[in-house]
Amino acid sequence: MKTGKETVTKRTPLHLFDAIGIELEYMIVDTETLSVRPIADELLKQVGGGINMEVELGTIAWSNELALHVIELKTNGPTPTLAELGPVFHEHVQRINHLLAPMRANLLPTGMHPWMEPHQELQLWPHEDSVIYQTFNRIFNCKGHGWANLQSMHINLPFEGDEEFGRLHAAIRLILPILPAISASSPIADGKPTGFLDTRLQVYRHNAVAVPSVMGQVIPEKIFSRSEYEGKLLKNLYNDLAPLDPEGVLQYEWVNARGCIARFDRMAIEIRLIDVQECPQADIAVAAAAIEIIRALVEERWCGLETQKGWDEHELAGLLLDGIRYADDAVIDNRRYLEALGFKGGKKVKARELWEHLLEKLVFPISQFDEWKPILRVILQEGCLARRITKALDPQPSHDHLQQVYRRLGNCLAQGKLFRAEG
Repeated sequence: MKTGKETVTKRTPLHLFDAIGIELEYMIVDTETLSVRPIADELLKQVGGGINMEVELGTIAWSNELALHVIELKTNGPTPTLAELGPVFHEHVQRINHLLAPMRANLLPTGMHPWMEPHQELQLWPHEDSVIYQTFNRIFNCKGHGWANLQSMHINLPFEGDEEFGRLHAAIRLILPILPAISASSPIADGKPTGFLDTRLQVYRHNAVAVPSVMGQVIPEKIFSRSEYEGKLLKNLYNDLAPLDPEGVLQYEWVNARGCIARFDRMAIEIRLIDVQECPQADIAVAAAAIEIIRALVEERWCGLETQKGWDEHELAGLLLDGIRYADDAVIDNRRYLEALGFKGGKKVKARELWEHLLEKLVFPISQFDEWKPILRVILQEGCLARRITKALDPQPSHDHLQQVYRRLGNCLAQGKLFRAEG
């Protein structure tokens, strides 16, 4: 959870798909036990010289999160292309692991820590802007998995003006329900399988029950102009928060917790539904695939803009719930939805079949995707990361077995390689 306090500078307008912003979150864990270590401030101090919320290191910046055991790596401003971004992020992962080694700690990937006990182990960021995190905690009680134990990749896509915002928002809303099928990486919590392959999203969608309008249906409402977004969605949200936040600490657009949110401060839409993968190369491959499908929707490849705008958030949310539980095995039997994404091969398909169709049509024929094609083919053939983790574990894994598998995942992050169920 970012506070959104950013330096306002003169901005060069960026149009649709001119640039991308990527944010990756990782857990800091004990090297021996793999339990969480709340030392993100100590790590940032080593590179920033003080307790800084954010340290800029060339093309990548490191920053804090709400939980003190989480560190975020992000592109230091918009980047024109994803090409070679995986290796760049990987270099920073290695640098962080090098700095953490003397503290007997290292980074761990995936969308959730498998056995963290948030009620006992959460420590909030205690330094600059701590009042914001304290306010979140007072209103929502952050000592639960939905606040304390979740790591994601955020994708930021720019727009300029209402026409571009409307096109981009309509397209992203339509793709949100199928993102867990390719990106779910959180099948374990409290030391056992949860029954959800994307447990991060399952707990995330319940984290704002004290003020339901903060989360809504996860899928955003049918709003396609800035004036309506600010005057309706955000205004209603702020009004609902006001009795619990009379000082207005949270009266900013980043408090909106939907699966994608408008960031008018940076003129971008931020996609929040993607679990972090086992290594940055896999994250960027997933991002590249998602962006290409969004581009096809913006270009009205399969259906027109008005058709895209017409989708109700409740109908899309129903599709998303199946994706949260079953990920790539989710059955999609909504023919209107399949046709909106260019699939006309039957009355129902599994989500992995829809992704295979989309990737074969849009991604694999393009040479610029060559660095990501092998990764995406592994995801298609062996399943999303959550499924590969589940296959590697016993049905009721012991703590030792969980440690073995998640140590392998930590090694995948450190070495920049994919996780396979059979190691």
